[in-house]
Amino acid sequence: MKLAEHYGDKPEAELPMLFQRILSNATLDWFRRRKTRNSLFSNLSDFEPAGDDGGFDVLEALQSHGDSKNTESAQDVTERAQLMHEIELHIQALPARQREAFLMRYWEEMDVAETAAAMGCSEGSVKTHCSRAVQALSIALSAKGIKL
Repeated sequence: MKLAEHYGDKPEAELPMLFQRILSNATLDWFRRRKTRNSLFSNLSDFEPAGDDGGFDVLEALQSHGDSKNTESAQDVTERAQLMHEIELHIQALPARQREAFLMRYWEEMDVAETAAAMGCSEGSVKTHCSRAVQALSIALSAKGIKL
């Protein structure tokens, strides 16, 4: 529906790539909404121990859940967010063609032929742009002390 509503005036050759992008974004949005909903709206009965006598305390239950090894500390979450922000800044600093090839190949997970068709260039050019982008990102992130 979004394709027809928003991109009906686009050339027919662009429609498959637009559809793929819309589908990918819609899928990611659905998973993000689901994750947010699950983290915000948890049922309080999930925290109650079996055979509870009515003396349930949410804070005690949350504290016991927080002691598990599976939870991630706020510092880890913040560090990961800062690292992702740093990587995004370096990706945005790449030349346009390198950034385009890099994102299509590694973010959109398109193969070389699909990327070449979308960019309107040869497969060799896509490989060159990706290689240069990876090299530039590696140098820039290594200079900042970031090791992936």
